[in-house]
Order: sequence, then C-alpha cells, then structure tokens
Amino acid sequence: MDTPAPRPLNSYRPYWAKRFGTAKFLPTTREEMAALGWDECDIILVTGDAYIDHPSFGMALIGRLLEAQGFRVGIIAQPDWHSAADFKRLGKPALFFGVTAGNMDSMVNRYTSDRKIRSDDAYTPHAAPDKRPDRAVIVYAQRTREAFPDVPLIIGSIEASLRRIAHYDYWSDKVRRSILPDSKADLLLFGSAERALVELAHRLAKGEKISTIRDLRGTGFMVPHGWLPGPDWHSESSLSVDTPGAIQAHPDPYAMTAMPKVDAGDAVKDTIKTTAGAAPQVIHFIPKADKLASRKEARAHTVVRLPSYEDVRDNPVLYAHASRTFHLESNPGNARVLVQAHGEGAALRDVWLNPPPLPLSTEEMDYVFAAPFARAPHPSYGDAKIPAWEMIRFSINIMRGCFGGCTFCSITEHEGRIIQSRSEASILHEIEEIRDKTPGFTGVVSDLGGPTANMYRMACKSKAIETACRRLSCVYPGVCENLGTDHAPLVSLYRKARALPGIKKILISSGLRYDLAVRSPEYVKELVTHHVGGYLKIAPEHIEEGPLSKMMKPGIGNYERFKQMFEKFSKEAGKEQYLIPYFIAAHPGTTDEDMLNLALWLKRNGFRLDQVQTFLPTPLAIATAMWHTGKNPLKKVSATSETVPIVRGGRQRKLQKAFLRYHDPNTWPLLREALKAMGRADLIGSGKKHLVPAWQPACSKGTEKSTPGIRHNITKTPAAKTQTRHPAVPRHPLSQRKGGR
Repeated sequence: MDTPAPRPLNSYRPYWAKRFGTAKFLPTTREEMAALGWDECDIILVTGDAYIDHPSFGMALIGRLLEAQGFRVGIIAQPDWHSAADFKRLGKPALFFGVTAGNMDSMVNRYTSDRKIRSDDAYTPHAAPDKRPDRAVIVYAQRTREAFPDVPLIIGSIEASLRRIAHYDYWSDKVRRSILPDSKADLLLFGSAERALVELAHRLAKGEKISTIRDLRGTGFMVPHGWLPGPDWHSESSLSVDTPGAIQAHPDPYAMTAMPKVDAGDAVKDTIKTTAGAAPQVIHFIPKADKLASRKEARAHTVVRLPSYEDVRDNPVLYAHASRTFHLESNPGNARVLVQAHGEGAALRDVWLNPPPLPLSTEEMDYVFAAPFARAPHPSYGDAKIPAWEMIRFSINIMRGCFGGCTFCSITEHEGRIIQSRSEASILHEIEEIRDKTPGFTGVVSDLGGPTANMYRMACKSKAIETACRRLSCVYPGVCENLGTDHAPLVSLYRKARALPGIKKILISSGLRYDLAVRSPEYVKELVTHHVGGYLKIAPEHIEEGPLSKMMKPGIGNYERFKQMFEKFSKEAGKEQYLIPYFIAAHPGTTDEDMLNLALWLKRNGFRLDQVQTFLPTPLAIATAMWHTGKNPLKKVSATSETVPIVRGGRQRKLQKAFLRYHDPNTWPLLREALKAMGRADLIGSGKKHLVPAWQPACSKGTEKSTPGIRHNITKTPAAKTQTRHPAVPRHPLSQRKGGR
C-alpha cells in the first residue's frame, strides 16, 4: 500500500450539519436531540463507559472530533444489553454506528488476574459493577445489528484493537478468532483512529458504500478468501517472511510441497499450501524488488498471509510465529497488509488488516484536543461519583505512544511506537481551561503525562531510519543510538506550566521511564525538585535477567543509578521523598528462584509492598504469546527453539505473589513450605538474614489483619508500598492505554 502524505484532519470541508453548532454535551436522549434542533443523528457512538465529556475519555474525544467535522453525534453510554431496545433510544443514524467497550478492555475491567470478578467498575457512576457485559464489543455489535440491520457498523477501542486477529483469550483459556467475524462488523478501526474515522465519515456522507472502502490505513475487514485489490498485488506467506524452522510432530501446518527458494532471476512462482479441512490456497512468491518499479512499491503491494485461525488454534508454535510476524509488521513506515484465514470449506474467509495508521502531527494533535469539552460527566449522573473521572479530572495528556516495547504492555499494539506530542501552547491552554472551568480545582495539576511521563517529543534522529526500522523497542537491550532523548522540551514545559497564574503545583503521576531519565540529570533535578508529591512511581518490574529479558526491560543497574540521582536531588531540595517501585509476579520467564532473589532484594532495601500485580495475559501482547505457547517470539520460533518457563498453576502464582509480600504473616506458611522444598530452609528464622520467621501469629490465620510492626501503608521510610496496577484511564480515541500493565 502506498504511503502518500496524509490529509490533515482539519482540511476537510465541514458536513452541512455544522450549522447546528456545538453541543454543551453530546446528546444521549431524544429530548436532548430535539433541544439542539436535530431530527436524527449522523453518527451514534456506543460505549461501555459512563459519558464524561473530557479528552481523557475515548468516546468524548472521538465524538467531539466528529462534531468539529460538522456531524451530529449522539452517545449511548452503558446501554442495557439484554435486548435491542436501549440501542434504539436515539433512533437510526444517517451514517453509521461506532461501537466500543470503553476506555478499557471489558474483560480486564471485569476480572482480576486470578479470573475473579471485580467488585467495582471505575468507569461507572458509584463504581457500580455489572454495567457492561463480557466481551462488550461483540455483545453491543450484535444488539446494534438487531436494532438496525442495515446501518453500517464500525467497531473500535482497545478491546477491538487487541482482538483484530486470532488471539489467546486468558479468560476462556483458548485461542479465539478475530473479533471481526464474531461481531459481524463492517469495519474495525485499530490504533489511533482519528485519521481513518474522519475520512470514513466524509466518504460515507458522500454516498460511498462501506463495502467498497478498503483503502483506509488502520482498518480491518472480512473479504473472500484469496481476495486481492488488483493485479499488481501479491500474497506472501509469513513462513517465508520469518521462517520458523523445522517443526516436528505438527504435520498439518506444513502439509505442502517444498517451498521454492526465490532468487533474483525468478519470475513469480506459485505453490499450493493445503491445511487439513481448508480449501487449497495459492501462495505467490514475488521476485526481488528490482523486477518491479521499486522495492517500496513491491512492499506496498504485498500481502503477508499469517497462519490461519485454525492453524494457530491447534499449533502453539505457529501461534508464536504469527505473533512474531504481527509485531514485525507494526511500523507504519514499512508494515504490509496482513491477512489471516478464518473458517473452513464454504465458510472460509480472510480477515484483512491494512497497515497501521500514520501518526498525527503536532498540529493535528492540538486540533483534536482543542474541542469545546465540558470537562465534566453528563448532567444525568447528578452527584454520582465516577472513580475514573475523579482520578483524571485535573490531569492532562501531553502525548501518546510508547517506544519502550515492554512485552506485557498493550500500548505498542494499540498506539504504536512513534510518539505523537501536543504543542506546548496547546498543553498550557488546557491547564488554563482546567483552572477556569473545572469545579473543585485547588491549583494542583495531578499529572502532565500519558503512557509514559518522559517521552514527550522524543523521536528517531532520522526519518529514513525510523521508516525502515523493525525493532520492537527503541530502548532494549539498550537505548538506540538513533533515538533522540533530549528532555529539554519537557523541562521547558514543566517550567512554563508551574509559572501560570493560579497554578500551585504540577505533579507527575504517569510512569517514568527511568533509563531515559538518567540521561538527563537536568530533567531529574527538575522533576525531583518541583514535581514529586513525596512519592514517585517507577517500574523496574524485576531484578533478575531471566524475566527482564522476556519483558524487554532494563537491568536493575538503571534503577540504582536513577535512585542515586533521585536521592541526591531530593536532599539538595531539602525534601524527604521516596520511590515507589512496581514489580510483577508470574511473568513468563520467571522462576521461583527469581522471585526468591527479588524478595531478598526487597528486604535488603527495606521495601514492604502492600499490593502487587500478578501477570495478566492480554490479547496480542508478546508476553501473552509466551504464556500461551511456552515459546519466545522475540527470536525465530521453532519446535526446538527457546522454551520459556511459565507459571500457570494457581498455587505457584500465589507463591510468586507471596514472595513480593514476604512481610505479610498470611504468606508465611506458603513461603516456609516453598523454602524447604527449594532447599532454602536457612532463610527461615528471626534474624536479619532470614526472609520469614519460624513462628506464626494467631491473628494471621485466614485473616488479613495487620500484625504489630508490619507496615501495610505508606510511611515516611523507604519501605513504601506499591499499588495494584488496575489499568489507568486511557487518553486516546476509541479508547487506549495498557490492558496488561
């Protein structure tokens, strides 16, 4: 697919309905529509979250963007999904329905990492549970189809984005097919969806049929098996893109004739691949790019065919291979179309995924965030407390994307690695908007950040290198020499922000990438002196190389260097401040010995963690592929390639979590038993060298009561707690943020 310069978001001629002006709140009822003078909506957005008109909430951001384009946009928030009635409340839209689960994946929202139902929902008034169904996108899409079968249906958000191909589903413990055939949607929008959504709306408004719109980046759809857009397009098997190597005892995926080698003089060669139960498929092998107009043109018209849903469902090695190929084709500068067959016989069809969307420019980011948000929950909620709103109301998103590439995190799969930053003027204006319009503001901005705190305006030093790069991380195993790590723009922003009239303090609450921060002592000093409220959260995740290498996280030495700088500048500022480290238990690649060593490190450093996180496999994440397959997709995959230690059983997961809470009497019986089994009974006792005592306090049996001398809350000592990382409020169109971090 060619990559011409994208059309700016603000260059479209507004739709005729712009004459109605802007709404204080996007309408959620027929009465509100009538008050605006509307007889119908052009677009109706369905979301699993309460409607909060604030740029940190996906449906508000998308709704206001479409409103700025002149469209009449209605919101159906947290509909009753038990029938189609609630999906008819705003009538039939003139153009399309946009369906999302909300800012979070509905399964992550509803279940803990132990598959237990959560007792609350941060995105619902009064934090009430059970206001959205499991797999909300599928359920909402089905009800929308039931209500209006002939209306185009678009799905998006992090839930749809992370399920765009066949994926392992932790909650059902099986590989599920793409969300497209299950939802029966006409189009799936993944990643940063503004560009595709705006063009789609205008093209539909001009009368184009949604079934003919097949050229939008960042979209997925179903096509007949083997379909190609034109005669100059070619299909290439992912097995030739990243050959997994010989696989034994798995005959079906390779039940084909020998794959021919492609050399410079060959014409296009065809070979037949036959998978048991599926129709034969032709794989075209293209010659070198000099046989075509150019290498770029060749790539732009190449389709990479992943192993089918049935293949990855039945063969873990092929699943890991598909995951590796998917991530290698994630750079919008060089990614190719991906297709994956679903079904068998007459039901055989392909999921077609266009390349990822091109990032927004700074001017476009400013345009998106400049909409007239009410910056408040919809009035229909009255005085109800919505925890996600309470957390985010005084914070500002300054950028999106993350080039860290942590394998357990879903940011890269959804937003990509290229940082998209707002301008300084746009951010400062939003601070003034909070100061002047948000009730309850006391002068303290709770966060200037995003997926990370300190990647603002960072980018590859060379556009050509960035476009061609296929690395999964810009900072692992070390910071890339081509990455610009200048913190000066962020330091300038901090200084100007806190100098605004009426602003008492600017806090930084987003997770800090400390391996970048140590490269700028000026930034660390600025941060520590002015923007830490006593505690700063960072995420070393572990100390052992085994799990860190599977996370693609830096070694603990980076943490130690940052800690020294943090303490030095805190002392110079005359402040008593502490780091709050985050750690993960049961991540792929983690052994019990790794967790024991981490527990001993925690004790030596005086950390007593109150709440900790157990690894939660989320769809499409590389770590999830490791967890499901036992293979490492960071390297070429085969039946004999590296095997990753996996913690599956509930007891072992509890044990690894217990190591992080070695100070809790309720964990001591489990730890004593494990230490004896590991041959480390020498760590049981009451001395400084011991991890757990030999005695057991009576109040700890079957209870969660505290024991004298055991700190369960933050105190003014280095033994500060960490909090369970319930995925933070997303700040991105059609929803974003991390599903598994």
